Amino acid sequence: MTPEDVRKLALALPETEEKGHFGTPDFRTRNKIFCTLRPEEGTAVLKLPMEDQEAVTTLQPDVFSLAGWSHQGWTKVVLANVQPGEFEALMVLAWKKLATKRAIKAYEASA
Repeated sequence: MTPEDVRKLALALPETEEKGHFGTPDFRTRNKIFCTLRPEEGTAVLKLPMEDQEAVTTLQPDVFSLAGWSHQGWTKVVLANVQPGEFEALMVLAWKKLATKRAIKAYEASA
């Protein structure tokens, strides 16, 4: 995965916009961040449900690790090591936690 792949996936989700947060690009729905991109590090940070964060960081520590604010679900992803389908599924999961019902319905209709 590349930072541009992350950007394309995020912006394909309904009602998502790209903004900036502490000098890094982030992706939001309803002005709530679900993904932060750190292109210079080759990483992204996703806001996952705690049980999913625990599972991925335990099973794939070379791909997923705890990030700042990990107590809120923020999980660092090494883009070079993650499978694209797995990253997309986790990004959608993070997005769905914050998206409107209308946006989720639109996403599911197009999938």
